[in-house]
Amino acid sequence: MRTLPIEIERLVRLVPGYDPFTNADGYYLDHQAAAEAISFIETCCTHVKGEWANQPLRLEPWQKAIFANLFGWKRESDDMRRYREALIFIPRKNSKTTMAAALVCLVLFTDGEPGAECYSSAAEREQARLCFECVQNMIRQEPEMARLAKLYKFSVVVGGSSYKALSAEANTKHGFNAHLVVNDELHAHKTPELTEVLMTSTGARRQPLFVHLTTSDYEREGSICNDKHDYASKVRDGLIADPAFLPVIYEATKEDDWTSEEVWQKANPNLDISIKREYLQRECARAREDPAYENTFKRLHLNIRTEALDRWITTDKWDACRDTVHIEEIAGVPCWCGLDLASSQDFNAFVVAAPVGDQMHVFPFFWVPHDTAAKRERERRIPYSVWSNENLLTLTPGDVTDPDTIYRDIIGIIDRYRLNVREIAVDRAFQGLDLIQKLTKEGFLAFAHGQGSLGMIPPTKVTKDLILSGRLKHDGHAVLRWMMSNVVVNPGEGKEYPMKDKSADKIDGVVAMVMAVGRAAMEPQPQASFYESETVEFV
Repeated sequence: MRTLPIEIERLVRLVPGYDPFTNADGYYLDHQAAAEAISFIETCCTHVKGEWANQPLRLEPWQKAIFANLFGWKRESDDMRRYREALIFIPRKNSKTTMAAALVCLVLFTDGEPGAECYSSAAEREQARLCFECVQNMIRQEPEMARLAKLYKFSVVVGGSSYKALSAEANTKHGFNAHLVVNDELHAHKTPELTEVLMTSTGARRQPLFVHLTTSDYEREGSICNDKHDYASKVRDGLIADPAFLPVIYEATKEDDWTSEEVWQKANPNLDISIKREYLQRECARAREDPAYENTFKRLHLNIRTEALDRWITTDKWDACRDTVHIEEIAGVPCWCGLDLASSQDFNAFVVAAPVGDQMHVFPFFWVPHDTAAKRERERRIPYSVWSNENLLTLTPGDVTDPDTIYRDIIGIIDRYRLNVREIAVDRAFQGLDLIQKLTKEGFLAFAHGQGSLGMIPPTKVTKDLILSGRLKHDGHAVLRWMMSNVVVNPGEGKEYPMKDKSADKIDGVVAMVMAVGRAAMEPQPQASFYESETVEFV
């Protein structure tokens, strides 16, 4: 197969919403390697089931884009593979298993890694067996691969390399030295254990590759699928810079018309090929008639994460509120503040909110213990050090943040920018009450702000209305933008408020902003404060 360089450059750009040439410093696109990967699959791999059984596997453009990116991009320093991890997020019946098997064959026969250990993993034995059998049948149907390989009941051996299928049900989860892992149907994994064990097993390899292929999960605690999807979405959207992670996400949004065939096409790249339009028409009709099936249709066929909880504000809505606002410009202007405190080992956030005409200007400040930031940067690849270097957060010494440091810094912020602070709403948990006493002695009106439904629903509504109307203005602060992308709120019209335990990651700055904006929008008078006129029980 002859594939011109211009075709490869076009192909690698076909990943939805993602430009591989962004953050590509130190990497180059090897057109020949990309073309050879595609050629191997289309020449040596075959369909093993259905109407195309025994016929050559002809990749669609969206599939070529995946293989061209994974095997075409290399590091300039050593010519090793650029991408070490990928999420291929596609609905059911879009040829996930066939792609997974082709990927295993490609790596097993062409990667040239001495003693390569290749694995496909799944939550259950039955699912793990699907990919394994597909690999074996592809090998049997291609004479040269069959000549080079030895096929056993539970493994495939090619020279000194091997391939096995694993399931989360098995107990043999340690002692791996994985070169390739194809993690199938991640949404079905009840815990992240198998994924984490396999990911840590790749550390000794020169150019390991870990590929997750999955349909959407529903909203639940401990979902490794949701964690990976959230991370991949942030890489795609430029919220996290990770040039070694390839995010391939085909999905509809909750705002899309799930009954529209155009939306089906958006989420299903193999529509009218491996998944028939008539099938989706029948499934959609069933979902319309049976409300209990609607969420199933949305999740399995449109990759919409379902259940009660919803993301609060989309990134594009938040970005639309960005403006050239500066905290120096509100010197002397009445302003209100929100202070959200951690348990001493994580984010602490202080947000200033100032009504300016019919707008609300917000300015955030953050503190994180140095050791906590370093650990989370290693584990979650969140760029704490970059934010610190750009003066977007303060790293405090050690593994805990001293509340006295935060107090002194807040007083310094107020003095430096000559802020006319009318009120400071303080998270009443942890050290909040001590800080309230100190702020009060300093002459500020400070009170304990609850973060449950009673205290947070009204200010959350006010803040949301300001954002959606474009009247809340911010300067694009990267940490606050990241936190906005993490927020999940309590469901139900008129019942929304940020939920830390359900959100994708840290949202402390958003909570502080909601408190500040809520109080600023109310323009509270000290003598009319709820906390002074009513008995409040602290829990």
